[in-house]
This record gives sequence, C-alpha cells and structure tokens, in this order.
Amino acid sequence: MRVITAFGMAFLLAIGAGVSGPSLAQNYPSRPIRLIVPIAAGSVTDVASRLMAQELSERLGGISVIVDNRPGANMVIGGTECAKSAGDGYTLCVVSPDTMSFNPFTVPNLSYDPDRDFRPVTNMYYVVEGLIGKQALPANTVDELKKLAIEKPAAINFGTLGEGTTTDMYRVWLNEEWKTNIVGVPYKGGSEIVNALLTGTIDISKIGMGNFAGRLNDGSIKTLALRSSKRSELLPNVPTLAEAGLRGFPGGPIFWGVVVPKSTPDAIVERLHKELAQILNGPKFVDFAKKQFLEIDASSPAEFAAFLKEDRESARVLINKYGAAR
Repeated sequence: MRVITAFGMAFLLAIGAGVSGPSLAQNYPSRPIRLIVPIAAGSVTDVASRLMAQELSERLGGISVIVDNRPGANMVIGGTECAKSAGDGYTLCVVSPDTMSFNPFTVPNLSYDPDRDFRPVTNMYYVVEGLIGKQALPANTVDELKKLAIEKPAAINFGTLGEGTTTDMYRVWLNEEWKTNIVGVPYKGGSEIVNALLTGTIDISKIGMGNFAGRLNDGSIKTLALRSSKRSELLPNVPTLAEAGLRGFPGGPIFWGVVVPKSTPDAIVERLHKELAQILNGPKFVDFAKKQFLEIDASSPAEFAAFLKEDRESARVLINKYGAAR
C-alpha cells in the first residue's frame, strides 16, 4: 500500500490549489447554475431575474439557470444563503441596497459581511421611483403638494414600509425640508402601499413605478415626480425629483445587482459579467426595462464594487441622520 507522507500531501494540495481555479473556469459551466433571488416570486425584480436567467441559459449553451427565491428578513435570508455557498460559479446572487448597504447598520449580528463574503459581478439596473398621490389628492405638482403640506400640517399621510425604512426616512426628510408634519402610515409590503394609493387610503408615497406600469393613463393615481436620471419616455410631462426641486436626499438609488460568493475565480467572474452585460443591454431586456421603469446599468465588477462602497456610505449617513427621527 502506498503511503503519502505529510510533505507529499501538502505538495499535492498545493498543486491542486494552483490549478483548480483555471481548470474550473476552463470547463465552466458543466452543470446547472443557481440564481438566488432574495424576494418572493411575482415582483418586478423576480420577473427580471427570470428573464435574465433564461437568456443566460441560452448563452451558456443550454445549461439550466434555476431561480431560487429566498425571501424574508429584509433580504438577510438570501444574503446568508449566498455567503455560505461555494465559490465555484454555480451560485449567483441578486442583491439590493438592503442586502449590501443598510443591513450592515440595521441588523444586529448580521450573518454575512458584504465585503468579506461577496464578489461584485455587475449592477443590473436602478428602479425609477415615483412620488405618487392618490387620485383625489388636491395637488397636481410637487409645489402644490408642498403648499398643501405646509398649510395643513398632519393632514397628509405617507405610505411607508415602517419606521427606519428608506420610505419612512424620505418622509422624515420631506418634513425637515418643508418644515411640516406629513404622517407616516406603515405597511408590510409595496403591494399594500399600491393598493392603499389606488383605494385612496393614503395620500402619497414614494414607490417603484413598475408597480403602476399598466395604469399610467387610467387616472387612478397622480405621478408628481420621478426619481430618475432623466424624464421617462412613458411619462414625458412628469419632472424628475431634481427638476421639481427635491434635491439633497442623502439616500442612494434603489439598485439590483449580481454578486457571487467571495472565492469565485476571477475568470468566472469575468465570464459572467460578459454574458450578463450582453443580456442586460440586449433587445429583450431593454424592452422589458423600459416598460417597467428600470434604468439599466451593466457596470463592470470594479465599477459595481466602487458603487457599493459609495452606497453603503450614503446608507450610513442616512441612517445616522434620519433613522431614529420621527
């Protein structure tokens, strides 16, 4: 029987470590890939992720890309599942500001570290948000809303996702900017806020415009302004928040991007970015994004990493200033 000495074993392990990365990348992919999505099925981002997974499968020669929804705990469940997965290129993870920027400051004993556990691959897109009013809101512009809020403090309510969330911090910021008292009304999810606006239960909110993609012209809501880099082709007469005079909110934009477990080899990260950038800038995804009010940003791994660093700093500033405010 052949005996391998400790020295011999160490030598073999060293050789294996030296060739495993390149060898893995050269043969990649050879089996199904999992795409972890940290929210429930049916949302705009879930649908976008499934479209991306389908096209990625086609570009990888028919290798299955399986969407694995891991919702809950403000993206912590999905982030944790990603962090503990093998860095072999067979787990991709969709992430958001909650996963990467806010949870490190708001979740005690967070079960993952965005810097230690993940490698950025690409940003996918930014969500265009709207400052939306109910149909009966007696204001048609941001200036009219401001005047109403100042003249009737506490008479206007704002749908939020609860105290300390970005929607509620935006309400607090508005109150500070306008020297008024818009009242927060907490809901458990974006769909509840949408329904509350459509039924007139709440007066205003700031929420992704994709939630109203099919109701832009039926008069059921009032879109006062958009949080976007430019005016939308679908709503050319609606100003951006900046154009409407609402500059200065310290929070970053809502983004959704792709990361992989930290030990994923460089060659695989580069391959994934190349394929995903082609998909995100391709005609199918561009058409989908336009209809769902998404601004595509197929950034490089280095660009996405730099953005994530900046966004986490914005989150820190926002939480320190408005997170505990009322």
